[in-house]
Amino acid sequence: MNDNDYENGYENDYDHDYVTGYDDEEEDRGGNKKRGVLITLIVVFGVILLCTGGYLLIKQLGIFSAGQTNRQVQESYAPDLQPSYHLTIPPTVNTEPPSQAAVYATESPTAPKPKEREREKEDNPVDFEGLMQFNPEVYSWIYIPDTSISLPVCQSKEDDNFYLSHDVYKDYSFPGAIYSQSMNKTDYSDRVTVLYGHNMANGSMFGNLHMFSDEDFFNSHPYFYVYTKDRKLTYEVISAHPYDSRHIMYSYDFSKDDVFKSWLDNAQNPHASFYNTRPVSLNLNSKILVLSTCANSGDGRYLVQGVLINDEKTA
Repeated sequence: MNDNDYENGYENDYDHDYVTGYDDEEEDRGGNKKRGVLITLIVVFGVILLCTGGYLLIKQLGIFSAGQTNRQVQESYAPDLQPSYHLTIPPTVNTEPPSQAAVYATESPTAPKPKEREREKEDNPVDFEGLMQFNPEVYSWIYIPDTSISLPVCQSKEDDNFYLSHDVYKDYSFPGAIYSQSMNKTDYSDRVTVLYGHNMANGSMFGNLHMFSDEDFFNSHPYFYVYTKDRKLTYEVISAHPYDSRHIMYSYDFSKDDVFKSWLDNAQNPHASFYNTRPVSLNLNSKILVLSTCANSGDGRYLVQGVLINDEKTA
């Protein structure tokens, strides 16, 4: 073997083997890197699925637990104001005429008429003494016939949004409780009082407010009731409609007559694409109770508004 063979042959073979081996190593490294990225993505995706599933499970368990808590409170402290759980929520927007009119249970014909003041005091159906023993921040009870809404109302002395995520026992709860904020007095004497509650998918809390979007239900259920320790307040429903996300009590100074009058006008003629209203005489002495929950679309609020038409003492 001469020098040329060495230079042209062996050296070339050596270089080829060296380069080929180097390329193989690079391919192995690239393949390992891709596999590592793929494994990482699979692990991350699995963790996300696990966390999401865990969150949804915990959320559903929390909702179930809250439902049990509400039923226990209802049965223990207001057994005569039992809610209706069998009703379903109609769609918020009905763009197609129904083939058959929806049928809802109407209020009992034997129930006292709201405009007829009884001579004798009516017994208070709510055990406020028992409720206040475990939570002195409970100050009233709201009852809407033929819905799941028969619930205590709270107002925190320290945090306006405490009951957004805590139940009547002050335990953490995803559905929270029905509550008002410190901008409102707890005797319902303000021109406008706002009560808040979650729009739960199962219709609990204030989810059933959306039933008032159905014209038949709205027309057949003109009244809702609020009980305090010594009073029964009867409200006539004047409207049910979507509303934007503005905070009502922060956005309006209802001490000003023109502002309050504008609110009354809008309550009877809402600026909304769909709504139900009832012709009711309103004036600057009217007391309005706004029931507020999330819109089904998730954008803005849905309001059911009532005007106080009767204030009775209870025994």
